[in-house]
Amino acid sequence: MTASMISLDSSASAKTSDRRLATAKSGSCKSSSCGSPAKPDDMDAAIWKKIKDHPCYSEEAHHYFARMHVAVAPACNIQCNYCNRKYDCANESRPGVVSEKLTPEQALRKVISVANEVPQLSVVGIAGPGDACYDWKRTKATFEKVAAQIPDIKLCISTNGLALPDHVDELASMNVDHVTITINMVDPQIGAKIYPWVFYDHRRYTGIEAAEILHKRQMLGLEMLAARGILIKVNSVMIPGVNDEHLIEVNRWVKERGAFLHNVMPLISDPAHGTHYGLTGQRAPRAIELKALQGRLENGAKLMRHCRQCRADAVGLLGEDRGQEFMLDHIPDAVSYDDRNRAAYHEVVARERGNHAAAKSEAIEMVKAAGPDGSLHVAVATKGGGRINEHFGHAKEFQIYEASPRGIAFVGHRKVEQYCRGGWGDDATLDGVIVALEGIDIVLCAKIGDCPKRRLADAGIRAMDSYTYEYIETAISMVYAAQFGVDPLTGTA
Repeated sequence: MTASMISLDSSASAKTSDRRLATAKSGSCKSSSCGSPAKPDDMDAAIWKKIKDHPCYSEEAHHYFARMHVAVAPACNIQCNYCNRKYDCANESRPGVVSEKLTPEQALRKVISVANEVPQLSVVGIAGPGDACYDWKRTKATFEKVAAQIPDIKLCISTNGLALPDHVDELASMNVDHVTITINMVDPQIGAKIYPWVFYDHRRYTGIEAAEILHKRQMLGLEMLAARGILIKVNSVMIPGVNDEHLIEVNRWVKERGAFLHNVMPLISDPAHGTHYGLTGQRAPRAIELKALQGRLENGAKLMRHCRQCRADAVGLLGEDRGQEFMLDHIPDAVSYDDRNRAAYHEVVARERGNHAAAKSEAIEMVKAAGPDGSLHVAVATKGGGRINEHFGHAKEFQIYEASPRGIAFVGHRKVEQYCRGGWGDDATLDGVIVALEGIDIVLCAKIGDCPKRRLADAGIRAMDSYTYEYIETAISMVYAAQFGVDPLTGTA
């Protein structure tokens, strides 16, 4: 396997510690079960404890922590027009797709193998490829086995919510702190355009009746989870012309009923995926349309902006998928958990997160001090660790930040096809990257060649590789200061 790890000794020498810290700063160490020493001022300590190491529930944590989805729940009780579950598929990166389905026993073997090789693993989730609550026996058995072997791993599920109310008590008893519900409507008239049918109480329902049942069950499940102190993330798929405007109402409803986060995701509608929407020509939203909708939702439920719409067998940091490294035929038949890798990263990454938090705070204050005018949209190539550490030509996504008088905010990510392979760049691929970077002012990366830099400049985008391995926010603040005539040392014009 090709996990990004350092060799671990039993000693705690200064040399070993320095080497681990260097690895963390380079982005190779993206964390284990460690957490930032600083709690946000506006967050309850109990909630912070639940989210600080969860890459989906904490934007800060996603720089450092990895998640793993185990595909143990193939059965589903609804049909969505944007979904086509595929098995034995390694070439598509979207929800509902897996390369292999697992039994609970196989899932445990895979989790242990990943935990031994990927020290930043902090979360094991079940997100299908069907529905985790409908296929409950497999979900429950998997959680019980994993918790018994690796008790510090966080457990979470993703569900459409139809069968959720039947299992809330069991989820609470298993110390599941995080549940994601996909809620695309609160109006059954709109729901009927998204869901052809649901299977509930031994019957199949269609049309508005199906959507009414689903809506009532989703709201009931959400309220039951909130009453038990379980954190709820609501996923919504933005479907232009169907529910894009309606998601403002969805956001209000889920906030009122206790949702912790609302994640608005763009529809994936490639005809090659074989979904109803893909085959009927339903378009996906543009990146700037998604950002505009998120802007309109800023005063509602707190938004998640760093989702990657993961496969149901994803492994690794958000934005990467190492699942193919951990196929069943690649791991031993007999495995035992060794916690040394994850424990060894704990102290060094906690310190790195503390340093990052301090640098981020300083950078934000410098941008705020620049005055009332000016904004920059910045695309960053990063492998993780909160640093600029990815070559432009190797990037498969860019993380997008906005710098303005309000500070520096992460606003999303944009996936791209890797431009450079085997030392050569493809012009057609670069064209696609430039289209994906619509609305971006600056690109920050570890390295970029003269040719793509010129092509970006022709498109009005300035590419810079002078901040290699710097913290993202620190580099953005320095670029912002230079752009708007502010002295980086004094914060004055």
